[in-house]
Amino acid sequence: MRAAAPKTLDAGSEGLTPAQRQALVQIWAVLPQARLVGGVVRDLLIGRPVADVDIATPETPEQVQETLTAAGIKTVPTGLAHGTVTAAIASAPYEITTLRRDLETDGRHAVVSWTTDWREDAARRDFTINAMSRSRDGALYDYFGGQADLARGLVRFVGDAGTRIEEDALRILRFFRFQGRYGVGQPDADAMQAIMQRVELITRLSVERVWSELQRILTGPNADGLVTMMAQAGVLSVILPEGFTLGRFTGLVQVGAPADAVLRLAALLEKGREGAAQRLKLSRADTAFLLAVSHGPVPEADASDATLRRFLADEPARHLVGRTWLRQATLLAEAQANTEATSLPDAQAFAALRKRLEAMPRPVFPVAGRDILAAGHAPGPAVGQVLAHLRNWWMAEGCTPSREACLAQLQHGFR
Repeated sequence: MRAAAPKTLDAGSEGLTPAQRQALVQIWAVLPQARLVGGVVRDLLIGRPVADVDIATPETPEQVQETLTAAGIKTVPTGLAHGTVTAAIASAPYEITTLRRDLETDGRHAVVSWTTDWREDAARRDFTINAMSRSRDGALYDYFGGQADLARGLVRFVGDAGTRIEEDALRILRFFRFQGRYGVGQPDADAMQAIMQRVELITRLSVERVWSELQRILTGPNADGLVTMMAQAGVLSVILPEGFTLGRFTGLVQVGAPADAVLRLAALLEKGREGAAQRLKLSRADTAFLLAVSHGPVPEADASDATLRRFLADEPARHLVGRTWLRQATLLAEAQANTEATSLPDAQAFAALRKRLEAMPRPVFPVAGRDILAAGHAPGPAVGQVLAHLRNWWMAEGCTPSREACLAQLQHGFR
C-alpha cells in the first residue's frame, strides 16, 4: 500500500521551485539520509536558478530502487553500474547516486565501489565548489572550503589538481567552463600549472566529449577571455591542431554576435575547417554552416534590395548574416591591431544590413526543367543551359519576374 507523502517542506529544499521541493518531500520521506549534492548546492548558495537536482545517498542502487518503487515513485535504472537511479516525479528527473570511491581511473573512465563515507565521496569530485552537500534539515557539509571559494570566485580542484585531471582529462575543459561562470579575476595558479603539464591528456578523450564541452565554453560567459586563457595554457592547440586565430574570435564576441557555437568556431578556426568538422564529428547541418559562413561573398551595407535578393536567391539568410558577423569581427580585430587606425567598423550599418536580410523573403526561381520542355525544347543538355540562361535573366531583373514573365521571356528571348 502506498504511503501518503508528508506535506511538510524540508529546510534543505529552500530556494528550489515548488515542484522541486514537493518532489524532495517524497524522496526524503523514504531516503532520509540522502543529501543534495554538487551543482544544486552551489547554485542555491549564490541564488542561481537550479536546472538539475542531483542527490546522493549511502544506500546501494538496488536499495534505492527498491525503496522508491515501494513508495510508488517511478524509477529508471539510468546508470546502475555507476550507482545512479533516476526518480521520475511529475515528469521531472531526479538522479540519486550512491556514495562512491574510485578503484581505478584511466583519464576517461572510472571503476567505482560504494561507500558510506560522505567525505570520501566528496573527495573524488572535481572542484571544491561542486563538492558540497546539503541535508534535508538545511545543514551544509563542506569538506574542502567550497563555500569560501564560491564567495571569492575561485575555481579550485579538490585536493591535488594534477591527480584530479589524471582521473578524468575532461576536467581540463570543465575548469575553463566553470572559471567563466563562477571565477573572478585570475585563475587558480595550481590549476593552471597542472593543466599545462597534462594538456596532452585531452587527446585520450572522445571527440564527442571534447566538442560537447567546447560548445559550452564558446557560448558561455566570458568566452573571449576563456579562449585566450586556453590558448595561453596550450589547450587550444591540442583541441584545434588545424590552427586558430584569437583576434577575430574576440572581435566576434565584442561586436555582440549571437552565442552560436558553430559561428564562433568558424571565427576561431584559421584554416582546415573541413578537417576540423570531420575530426570533431560535427553534424551535417553544422558542418554545412561552418563551411558556408567561412567562405563566400558578403553583401555591402549599402546594397540595394535587388542585390540582396540576388544574394538570397543563392543562399539562405542565415549564411549571409553569419558572414556579416565574421566580416564585422575581422574589421574590428584589424582596427584594434592597427595602432594607426582612426575608426572602427560601422556597427549600425552592419546591424541595418542584417535586419534587411532577415526581413526579406527568400526569392525562389519560379521555372523548372519541365517548363523548358513544355515550351518545346528537346530533352538533353540544352535544357539545363536554357534554364540557367533564363535564371540569369531573372537574377538580373532583381529576382522579381513572375512565373508568367519568365515563361514569356522564354518564348521570346531564348528560342
